[in-house]
Amino acid sequence: MYKLFIADDEAIIREGLRCLLDWETLGFTIAGEAANGDAALQFLLSETPDLVLLDIRMPGMSGLDVVRIAREHGYDGKVVILSGYSDFNYARTAIRYGVLSYLTKPIDEDELLEIVSQIRNQLDSDASARDSSAHYRQKAYDSIIRDLLAGTAAYDRLDRAELHLNADIYQVIIYEKYSHRTEDAAYRFSDLLRVTNQDHNSFDHITDDTREIILLKGSFATEKFNSFLERFQRQCQPQKDSPLDSLFLAYGRPVSHLEEIALSYTDASRLIDQRFFCEEDQHTLGYENLPTLGSGLPLITGAFLDEYAGRLFDGLSSFSRSRTAEILGELQTKLYQSSDSIDTIKLFFADLYLQIKERIGRSYTSVDIPFPGNGEIIRIISEKYYLYEIIRFLTEQFELILSSIGRTSKEGVIDDILYYIEHNYARNLTLEAIAPLFGYNSSYLGKIFSKKVGENFNSYLDHVRIEHSKELLLGNDMKVYEIAEKVGYRNVDYFHIKFKRQVGMTPAEFRRTHRQ
Repeated sequence: MYKLFIADDEAIIREGLRCLLDWETLGFTIAGEAANGDAALQFLLSETPDLVLLDIRMPGMSGLDVVRIAREHGYDGKVVILSGYSDFNYARTAIRYGVLSYLTKPIDEDELLEIVSQIRNQLDSDASARDSSAHYRQKAYDSIIRDLLAGTAAYDRLDRAELHLNADIYQVIIYEKYSHRTEDAAYRFSDLLRVTNQDHNSFDHITDDTREIILLKGSFATEKFNSFLERFQRQCQPQKDSPLDSLFLAYGRPVSHLEEIALSYTDASRLIDQRFFCEEDQHTLGYENLPTLGSGLPLITGAFLDEYAGRLFDGLSSFSRSRTAEILGELQTKLYQSSDSIDTIKLFFADLYLQIKERIGRSYTSVDIPFPGNGEIIRIISEKYYLYEIIRFLTEQFELILSSIGRTSKEGVIDDILYYIEHNYARNLTLEAIAPLFGYNSSYLGKIFSKKVGENFNSYLDHVRIEHSKELLLGNDMKVYEIAEKVGYRNVDYFHIKFKRQVGMTPAEFRRTHRQ
C-alpha cells in the first residue's frame, strides 16, 4: 500500500477527501493529516508519503512553500495542489516544484479519481524501475566481488571509494550448515556479526551453491569477528541449538590489499573442503590450520594398506583395544597431513576393513562373526561425512570382532587404558573420548577405573603428565610453557597449579632445586 497524506486547514475538507474515494481499493492508506503548513512540512520530511493532497493556502506556510522546502530537502513524492482560487500563476509555480496536478475546490470526484489512478500507475512504474535497477546494480556488484575472490578483477578500473573497497584490511569467511540434515534450521552468520553494514561498508555477502561467503572490510569488522571467535573458543563448543551450533565456518588469512583477497578466499575454500578431518562438534577451521593440512605427499598405496591391515589384525588378535585405538589415531594424523583426496581416503578405509574381515574370517574359521556384507561396508563408509565417524564405525566393528573371538576382563581393559594413557598423555584425553575405543560407556568405565587404580581418571592423567614434565624439566632447557604444552596442558597457568599441588613447588623451583 502507498501512503497518502492530506493537508488542509478546513476539517470538513479533510473529512470529505477521506470519504470521497475508496482509497484502500486504489492502493493507498491514509498515513496522516495536517491543518497548517508547518505540520505538513514536518510530516513530509519525516514520513515521506507517496502522495500528498495539499491545500495551497494554510496558516503558517503556504502549500507552495511547503512543496518548495520539501523538495530542497530531498522529498520526491507525488503532490496534488488543492485551491479555491483558479489562478494560472499558482499552477505555473506549482509545476515548477514538481506538482503533478492543480485541482480547484470544490473537488470533482471523477477528476480526483482520474488523477489518483494516473498517479498510482506512475508509482507502480517507478517502483518496478527501482526494483529492476537495484537488481542489476546488485548483480553487477556481486560479479565484482566474485572476481575479487577469484583474483580476476580489473583492479585498475575499480572505483574503490564508490564500491567501499578502500579498507585497510580484508578477510574472507565461508560458512555452511553444520548439520547435513537439510531440515535443520540455519542462521545467517552475517547476522551474528552484529555490525552495521550500510552501503556495504562493513562486509559483502554472496551465496555460492550451499555456501555463504562473507568478505569482511575494515578493522572494525575483522575485530568484531575476532572477538566472536575468542568468545566461542572459550566456550569450547556452542550451546545446543544456539545459532552457532547450526553453522560451520572457515576463515582465511587477513590481507591488506584488494589484490590479496583471492589468497584469503583460497585459504577459506581449502579449509571448508577439509571438514572431513574435523573433530566431533568442531565448528571452525582457520588459516592457522593450513601449514599441516594436506601439506604432505599422497600416502595411500597398496603397501600402506597392507601395513595397517596387518598391524590392526595383530592388535585384534592379541585382544589389545589400546593398540588398535592407537593405530587408528596414528592413521588419522597421517591422513590429515597427506594430500590424498577424501574419496581416496574413504575407499582406503573400506579396503582396510575388508582386508581385516578376510584375515579374521580365515584365522577364526570356527567363530561365527556377524560381519556386514562387503557392499554394506563400502556404502556405510562412503556415506560418512567425517573421518571421526569412520573411525567410530571401525571401532564398533573391532569391538564386535573382539567380543566374538574372546573377551577381555575388566582388569585387562584397565591395563590397556593405562598403557594407552602412558603413550598418549600429551593429547587432549578425556574418559568420554577413550571409553568408546575400549567398548564401554564412560560412566561405567569411570567406576571400574577408580576401583582398580585407586583414583579417578583425571587425577591419574594429571599424575602421569606431571611425572613426565619433571623429566623434561631436568633433562633439557625447554621453557616451562613449552613443557606444559608438550605434556598436554594448553594453559601454562593451569599447569603451574597442578604441578605445585602435586610436587609442592613451582616448575621453576623444582628445576632449580634438583639441578644443583
